[in-house]
Amino acid sequence: MANLDATNSYLNGWIAHDADAVLASLNADGTYTDPALATPISGEALRGYMQSLWASFPDLTFEIQSHGEMGPDLVAAQWVMKGTNTGSMMGLPPTGRQVALRGADFFQIRNGKIQSVTGYFDTTAVPRQLGLDVIVQPKQIGPFSFGTCASVQTGKLQEPGAFSITHLEARDAAAVENVRQGSRASLMDMLKMDGFIGATTAVVGTRMVTISAWDSPEDSRRVMKEGAHSEAQKGFYDGSVASSGYTSVWTKHRMNPYWVRCNACGAMNRRKEGETSQACSCGAALPEPVPYW
Repeated sequence: MANLDATNSYLNGWIAHDADAVLASLNADGTYTDPALATPISGEALRGYMQSLWASFPDLTFEIQSHGEMGPDLVAAQWVMKGTNTGSMMGLPPTGRQVALRGADFFQIRNGKIQSVTGYFDTTAVPRQLGLDVIVQPKQIGPFSFGTCASVQTGKLQEPGAFSITHLEARDAAAVENVRQGSRASLMDMLKMDGFIGATTAVVGTRMVTISAWDSPEDSRRVMKEGAHSEAQKGFYDGSVASSGYTSVWTKHRMNPYWVRCNACGAMNRRKEGETSQACSCGAALPEPVPYW
């Protein structure tokens, strides 16, 4: 029964949101791992992992479906994790949605305490229940590296007069998340600026790139001096988030016409700058124009 006492303390600690109780049930060098982690964690790293999950789901609880000894110093527990996403997760705003995740933990016991916990669950279940896309892709194939991309648009239809490019190498995965949060705050500021047209951001490993479109080069400089972007620069220069990076501003050399296909006859039509309602030579109305960036 001593083995079950140790695992009961562990499970009850998770249910009570008591990180100290969870850690006390493990040996000093005891470890935890699950499919969401690249390597096993322990001690304060495990505490941070638990606290992050509890912050995302403040009402998080576990319903224990079964719990028993499987062999000498081996215990297994089946559970259903339930909670409501009322806190930020991975920097995303709360969805208010409820989740239910089935999983199992396998415990190795040594000297009456837990030496290792290995959890098993479907890593796509919670994101899908929160309405998030789950994308499976390689990290790299030959010279091609893969990551994620996001776009923000103002809906303005004019041609950009300038593009600014920011390229940053984050120090590590934690720094990537910090930069993402800073970028979101900066983009919210940019959406309030008259000269801002739109932006696209990309994250590939620790490489982070933002390409933003502006009415003029002068408009792009404003963001360097105001609001969240100014605060983010401090993290770049003090070394807390980046190992390297640069910014640049590119002005227009040539902008080819924006072509729109007619849904009636299939012909391509040159979009006239500044006009929102246009017709094809066949007389049919053309689709509503979309922004350049």
